[in-house]
Amino acid sequence: MFTLIRPALGFTLIMTVLTGLGYPLAMTGLAGFINRNGAQGSLLVADGHVVGSALIGQSFSGPRYFHPRPSAVDYDAAAAGASNLGPSSATLVAEVAKRRAAYREANNANAPIDAVTSSASGLDPDISVENARNQAARVATARGLRQSEVDSLIDGSIARPLFGLYGTARVNVLALNLALDKVAVDAPVQKN
Repeated sequence: MFTLIRPALGFTLIMTVLTGLGYPLAMTGLAGFINRNGAQGSLLVADGHVVGSALIGQSFSGPRYFHPRPSAVDYDAAAAGASNLGPSSATLVAEVAKRRAAYREANNANAPIDAVTSSASGLDPDISVENARNQAARVATARGLRQSEVDSLIDGSIARPLFGLYGTARVNVLALNLALDKVAVDAPVQKN
């Protein structure tokens, strides 16, 4: 009997080390080689501090920042999910109408769909290019920048569809707001 236990324990120990330590380290190393930033969570850094991930949306409010998509879970990653309200839900219709009116008042533009509906995860970090352009005048005015400066930041922040085929052009809100902070922390008021 002991002749069977010893090889079984040895095999268990070897497999534990290989699958519990070796494989995860090898995959992390390979991921880091292929996509260094993505392997670590696509973290965004400002002033030497990690301020968030390019993959997880954050809440921004006030006229000085671009606003993300609405979140059904208040950007709580632990509670990620949608509202689960269907298109015939009176609650959803009322929420969308309220968001549409607030968007129009803040940006003096019609709201694109991503400005009034939350994503399936509730953590979508991106907005449409149209949504970003609609918010540009508000942000430029609040920051005392020319709209052309803000438009340039938007143009530099556009992520194109994968291989030009998959998905749509989009703008990462956190990355755009960080770029905006680099350009104008407290810019003097200028005319557009």
